[in-house]
Amino acid sequence: MQAQQIHWRVFPDLHELRQAACNAILAGANTAIAAHGKFTIALAGGSTPHDIYRLLRDAKTDWAKWHVVFGDERCLPPEHPERNSLMARESLLDHVPIPRGQIHPIPAELGAEKAARAYCETLADMGEFDLVLLGMGEDAHTASLFPGHAWESAEFAAAIPVHNAPKPPPERVSLSASRLSQARQVMFFITGANKREAVTLWQSGADLPVAAICPMAGVDVYMDAAADPATVEAN
Repeated sequence: MQAQQIHWRVFPDLHELRQAACNAILAGANTAIAAHGKFTIALAGGSTPHDIYRLLRDAKTDWAKWHVVFGDERCLPPEHPERNSLMARESLLDHVPIPRGQIHPIPAELGAEKAARAYCETLADMGEFDLVLLGMGEDAHTASLFPGHAWESAEFAAAIPVHNAPKPPPERVSLSASRLSQARQVMFFITGANKREAVTLWQSGADLPVAAICPMAGVDVYMDAAADPATVEAN
């Protein structure tokens, strides 16, 4: 596996981070559509992506060319408030004219094994993603790839079942680290002082899920000042 290249971008506050992220997503969409006629994006869950998705609602883009997948999902009913797919629908997807057949939620309500197998089939002919959006937890997990757990599976490859996750619910489905790395662009969103320790570990070269995402172009980390260890050092 190639070494991870990281492009750190630190913003003074959440407002500027969200706006910059929104602009970058739209630029990526326009570039992809101009280059090959479609834009394939893997969405993340979490509060920061939620706010960015809301900003995207009024964007000028060719929504008919967007194809949407998900980086991970909790094994809960489709309408459960903790489903990433429901959050994405309510914040963005129900408000823009992306054809329904081009939105591919993970069928996690089937259980981790069946859902992972089904999503592997969904992704089989999809090729490289144009953009992958990811967050990071306090423990440096990303998607549903956790420290101390498998980030790959020889049996499932693209989407893997996750059992006994350290955060509820214990059953999940996640794209593998290698499948998340098959992208032209990867953007991490990291906000809040509670992420600072994990950022420090990542910057020190620790063996973490976030460090296992290694696309050819590197990863772009959008971080607010509160999460930046350098902010504390400067003060």
